[in-house]
Amino acid sequence: MIHVLVAHDTSLLRSALAALLRKEPDFEVTDSGWHHLSQTGRLYGPHVCVVDAECPGWRRHTDRAAAPAVGARGGRSECALIVLTSGGKPGDLRRAYSADALGYVNKDRSADRLPAAVRQVAQGKRFVDESLAVEFLQAADMPLTPRELSVLSLSAEGASVTEIARSLHLCNGTVRNYLAAITRKTGARNRVDAIRISRFAGWL
Repeated sequence: MIHVLVAHDTSLLRSALAALLRKEPDFEVTDSGWHHLSQTGRLYGPHVCVVDAECPGWRRHTDRAAAPAVGARGGRSECALIVLTSGGKPGDLRRAYSADALGYVNKDRSADRLPAAVRQVAQGKRFVDESLAVEFLQAADMPLTPRELSVLSLSAEGASVTEIARSLHLCNGTVRNYLAAITRKTGARNRVDAIRISRFAGWL
């Protein structure tokens, strides 16, 4: 029996995903919101955890989910992570890979892809939806550094240059240099366009 934990910030979608997986005779499924994820993970001891890349802060929540931690490339006995994403979001794939996800499932494809992914990652094997294969390779080509992403994220939240500098312990000139580099690297016309491009790609 494969124990599956579905984590999502929206109750209706979480319940729908859990109901889909409960149709499989070899799955035992539970679901949890973010606030109870750590406790549920410890009590339930899942083999596989399913999360949605479009849920804000999913990486932070799964990082806290527990010992055994959600992930699959470490040497410990861990819960394998499957990330649901949409096409055209290489940034989401990059973050999922950084979180040691083993499974990458396209939400825009047939629902039977998810049970197949669960069975494969439960065996410690990587599952990449073929429709995401090219984007999975492109995910490594994200042009922005972690520091540039931090600057752009704060800018996207409406922070001024001075506020960004204070938050990241930088001087104003350095922040402006980062913003200029971000605009150049993303091929944007200006800061607002860089934010739009980065959000569309899933980098923010």
